[in-house]
Formats: sequence, structure tokens, C-alpha cells
Amino acid sequence: MGPKPRTTKPAPGHKIFPYLLRNLVIERPNHVWAADITYVPIGRGFLYMVAIIDWASRAVLAWRLSNTMDVGFCLAALEEALARFGKPEIFNTDQGSQFTSGDFTGMLAAAGIRISMDGRGRWIDNVFIERLWRSLKYEDIYLKGYADGREARAGIGEWLAFYNHRRPHQALANRTPMTVWRDGAGGALGEEAVDMTLRWTTLPRCPHTHSRSNSKFL
Repeated sequence: MGPKPRTTKPAPGHKIFPYLLRNLVIERPNHVWAADITYVPIGRGFLYMVAIIDWASRAVLAWRLSNTMDVGFCLAALEEALARFGKPEIFNTDQGSQFTSGDFTGMLAAAGIRISMDGRGRWIDNVFIERLWRSLKYEDIYLKGYADGREARAGIGEWLAFYNHRRPHQALANRTPMTVWRDGAGGALGEEAVDMTLRWTTLPRCPHTHSRSNSKFL
């Protein structure tokens, strides 16, 4: 097995924002969202995956697969999450070039969202999404060995629907992530957003004007 792809690459000159979550009590949905990128092995290669998670409920709000590390797939996921779930007060990421780019931070700033970034190399600052990656890989990706991007997208979508809607979490009093998010967000927005997540596996991808011509969202 060759070296693992590196998913966090700082970009010199990009603005780094302070970490805002230290000693912060996060008890309600849409208080803090977080995003991260990981790699997904397929066939003889791999893809990159970004996910956006609500910190309080652990619900995965949006995700994308891409064959490049271009910022476009991260922007597409962010657009989807904001359109369906409202907006958080704080958005936390690592210091990867996609998340420190002007396009990504500009979209957050335009929505009035406070930007938080982990200390460099401190994966523990985004621990909930790291746990998501571990569960996804050991319960789905490594077991199924997807041959290509089409298989990976369908299979991961099914697993995430199970994770969000049918898998109880002990830390959530044995409720599912989307139940906690819905109960906390409430109202018409909550019901509509939950309904939309049930159809993730059949939704068309959302191309973004910032993506490069050689980038492919799956």
C-alpha cells in the first residue's frame, strides 16, 4: 500500500482565523458546524470527500466526493448545507487551503457566520468529524472496497442516511443525529431539511462555478 494522500495542505498567504471553540459549551443545533476532508480508496486510486457536520447533533448536513482537492467541491457542500439547514453561528475547520481560501471564507462571512480554525496539526480540535471518518471507513468503505466513484457515492450515501436517521448515539441519549437536529432546530425549516436528507442518494450533484475544468464532483 502506498502513502496515504495528504488532505490538509496550508496555503501561504491565506488568512488564518482564531480557534473559537475552546471552553465553549455547545448544546444546540446550528450553534457550531464543522467541515473536514478525508480520502476514500477506490479500485487502484482514491477520491477526496468533504463533509459538513452539526457539532451538537452530530448530523451530517452535506457532503461531496471529488477527484481533485480543488475548493469547488467544498463550496458546493457548503452551499447545500446553508440552503437546507439555515446557518450556524460558528463554522470550524482545519487550516487546509480549501477552507482558508477567499472563496470559502468569503461565503461564510457573507452569511454572517463567525469563522473558527483549529490549531495547526491539532486534529483533536475537530474530534467529532474525525470520529465520523473512522466509523464511515471501518463500517462501510473498507468492508465494501468500492471499485469506482459511482459505487462509492451510492454506498456512502446509503451509509450516511443510516447514520443520520437510524443509528442511535449513546452520547445523544440514544437518539439519532437528525432527530436531535430536528428537535433543536424545529419549525418548517427543520421538517423540510430532514425530508431532503432522506433523498441524498438520488440527488444530482451541485456543480459550482469556482470548480476547475478537470475537477469532477461525484
